[in-house]
Amino acid sequence: MHHFVVRLLVVLTVILGVNYLAWRWLESLNWSAWWIAVPLVLAETYSLIDVCLFGMTMWRLKERTPPPAPPGMTVDVFITTYNEPLDMVMDTALAAQRIRYPHSTWILDDGARPELEALAREQGIGYLTRSADWADRPRHAKAGNLNNALMLTQGEFLLILDADQVPEPQILDRTLGYFNNRKVCLVQTPQYFVNVPEDDPLGSQAPLFYGPLQQGKDGWNAAFFCGSNAILRREALMQLGLVGYVEEVERNIKQALKGSRAAVRRARKSPQAADPLVARLLDEVEQATRKARAELKSGRSLSEITYDLRRTVDAAVQDLVAADFSAVQADLAEIQSLGLDTGHGQLSPEEVEEAVARLSGREWSPLGALESVQAVLDAISVERTDEAQPVMPLATISVTEDMATSMRMHALGWRSVYHHEILALGLAPEDLKTMLTQRLRWAQGTIQVLLRENPLTKRGMRWTQRLMYFATMWSYLSGFAAVVYIGAPIIYLVLGVLPVTSLSTDFFIRFIPFMVVNQVLFAVAGRGAKTWRGQQYSLALFPTWIKACTTAARNVWFGRPLGFAVTPKVKEGNSRDWHLIRPQLIAMGVLGAALAIGTVRLATGLNEPLGTLVNMAWVVFDLVVLSVLIRAVRYEGFAPEEEPVPTEAR
Repeated sequence: MHHFVVRLLVVLTVILGVNYLAWRWLESLNWSAWWIAVPLVLAETYSLIDVCLFGMTMWRLKERTPPPAPPGMTVDVFITTYNEPLDMVMDTALAAQRIRYPHSTWILDDGARPELEALAREQGIGYLTRSADWADRPRHAKAGNLNNALMLTQGEFLLILDADQVPEPQILDRTLGYFNNRKVCLVQTPQYFVNVPEDDPLGSQAPLFYGPLQQGKDGWNAAFFCGSNAILRREALMQLGLVGYVEEVERNIKQALKGSRAAVRRARKSPQAADPLVARLLDEVEQATRKARAELKSGRSLSEITYDLRRTVDAAVQDLVAADFSAVQADLAEIQSLGLDTGHGQLSPEEVEEAVARLSGREWSPLGALESVQAVLDAISVERTDEAQPVMPLATISVTEDMATSMRMHALGWRSVYHHEILALGLAPEDLKTMLTQRLRWAQGTIQVLLRENPLTKRGMRWTQRLMYFATMWSYLSGFAAVVYIGAPIIYLVLGVLPVTSLSTDFFIRFIPFMVVNQVLFAVAGRGAKTWRGQQYSLALFPTWIKACTTAARNVWFGRPLGFAVTPKVKEGNSRDWHLIRPQLIAMGVLGAALAIGTVRLATGLNEPLGTLVNMAWVVFDLVVLSVLIRAVRYEGFAPEEEPVPTEAR
């Protein structure tokens, strides 16, 4: 019955939303004030797409009963840590040790702390840190820590826990049974926090996400890895690492072959190319390049392809070296400037792309062309010596490794499960600064994945899976819409400019039913879960979401570093850092001033009564939403006497 009601509300919401938005685009735009009318209708269009994606997610909401865990499975429990307090890490490790199902417990210490190693050894707990292979190479934050441990352990299943996520003894008994299905690679459980008061001032619990949203994604086989409280199949991760390794080497070789072909063709324009010997050698290299491209498509060994082509190029270079070409010195200088000596013998994909671009764009002499091709081929290695280990099972394309990893596993045909039961108890941020750091990192990582491996174009996934991943990424664009939703009522109250032609009956009979049914859908789908705080923060943190989008874009498109900030697990100093919410405070001040100005303009007849009342109500709504940050900045942290008694998720 619940599923029927949810689906009915989804259909009504979509119909009413499309009806309202079609009217907005076709009938109500105030083109004389296009500078606010168009941004507002675009923001509303964004919101309707968001609602439709939410409705699609709820359409196949899945509730599961766990099958019994079979005996004999081998499990490694990984506790990832960097700089968390030792007693916190050990509390989690000792609780992991008490998990009833047979397993091995490992502390993965990225901080390499001797005192933590001593405590672990004393309690009979495994301790791992990075090997010397990682020195002077990319570390890839938490993903690198886990990838390092994968190469040093053998369990066929991995339970991954953050340093503060204390597991219940039955966590493996309640989740391993799902792996009886050989295609299941991931079982994700909720993240629940014990240090959150009833009113949840920092919006930490996320009952909508760790509930209806993940259950809905599960119905479409798109529930994804959230970084902790999850069990993964080692076989799936290793397959993912091997596929990623092959794809990256193939990408480098394709770039090199593209540059080789372009350089040879440009060399044919040189006067020396008229020489029969030169023409023959260029023909041989071009033919070998075409052959290599064909063999790459047919699946021949990558090392054999590059070896054969390199031999052909080397032989041609030797034949040409004896000739006397006046352009040789200039070409050799250009080859040196390609920067192919990286110090570790191999180019990164970005370095290969840059070298190929320069190789393809210059007019070469025949010898210079072949030596430049030779230099690029020599710099490509199937050994990936630029990385600490050639195979990286967990994705390293983002500051958050989880979503990209599960998306790639789904693309390979694996299945995931969301098990809706609290089986680990964690610690949430206790001050605004820490919370903002955490949310920024989550959002940055998600946008990085969107820009680097857009799920809408990801091969191997069903279109429904693509939309489920895209829905999460799409939600982080809400910061831009929020600016419009805050600015539109201010503009009317202060300037009297209305973005619609009029606030007529047509507007209200379309807008109000849509909004009411939409809110009812949220309430019914959430089954009484307190989702209002999450809705507040989706608007109130608009500067954080905008910063995440812009910084992630600069990182992906221009190589600007993001850095990686581990979320502190203990309260940091004075939480009353009002400067952290300066943009929101300014917005609240302007909203308050707009209320006063609107009142004056109404009294003097400059604004219409109906338009003023509607926009005043809108301003009050915005102020109520933003007011959550006042509570957040004044929050003194969790008091032990407030500690709730955790219950199983419903």
